[in-house]
Amino acid sequence: MSPPPVSTSLERTYRYLRIGVAGAVVVIFTAIGVTAASVGWLTSVSDYYYTTARDAFVGALVAVALALVALSGRGAERFLLDAAAVFAPLIAVVPTTLVPGSIPGVEVACDERCFPREFEADVATGVTTYLIVGTLTVLVALLLVALRQTALASIAASLVFTAAVLVAVALTWTLARDHFLEQGHFAATVAFFALFAAVALRNAFPRREAPPRPVFRVLYTGIAVGLALLLVLYVALLPRADATGVPVVLITEAAALGLFFAFWVAQGIEKWRDPDPRLAAAAQTEHARTP
Repeated sequence: MSPPPVSTSLERTYRYLRIGVAGAVVVIFTAIGVTAASVGWLTSVSDYYYTTARDAFVGALVAVALALVALSGRGAERFLLDAAAVFAPLIAVVPTTLVPGSIPGVEVACDERCFPREFEADVATGVTTYLIVGTLTVLVALLLVALRQTALASIAASLVFTAAVLVAVALTWTLARDHFLEQGHFAATVAFFALFAAVALRNAFPRREAPPRPVFRVLYTGIAVGLALLLVLYVALLPRADATGVPVVLITEAAALGLFFAFWVAQGIEKWRDPDPRLAAAAQTEHARTP
């Protein structure tokens, strides 16, 4: 019996990153479950930012952003994952609005859903850090292009998109801060999951790569359609969620995270034995030389 093939460090990196992204969802769900034992089930997943689950929630989303950049690959999928990575930290550092009295100990100075002002300083720190680090990321990418470590054509779309988002965030934060605080989390969440629905669809119907096996094509298509439907529900239900008495937004957000988790599990299984591109290229070269 032949021994199992030995994986390279690059293969293990991609495997562990996919496991790590799926694990970040487990972290969020675990933190919410633990916190729910003391504060109960809130109206949305995002509401748990205002509880002791905050550190786990923020940390998991920032880790996801880093992993998405590392996993972005090439072509259209690279742009989609890079773009999603731009929005993940915003979901983390810009919290959702709250209904008065929905979370013990958090005061909301309005009659309807709005942003609790006591957290504005926290958001200011998070947004400023986001803008500085985002700008440094763009500059490092340009430096790598100048040093010929990467091709400008391969990252141009991601760079332009990232710069546009950074400018939009900076201008909105500076000139329309109240609107930013009221809508920032919602806009970033919708953008993130919309982009990821496109990622799932792209994996179901790749243009250049070999098509996935039928089971994975069905899974990716189902995830894309499911995320699209959940986004429609999220946008439609959010304005009326507080009047229903049922945590419909919590259920919708949890379902979206579940589909996000399912994608990375499916892709981890599908691509587990994908060869190291360097070894595959070397094997093709050797095969071409063999008479």
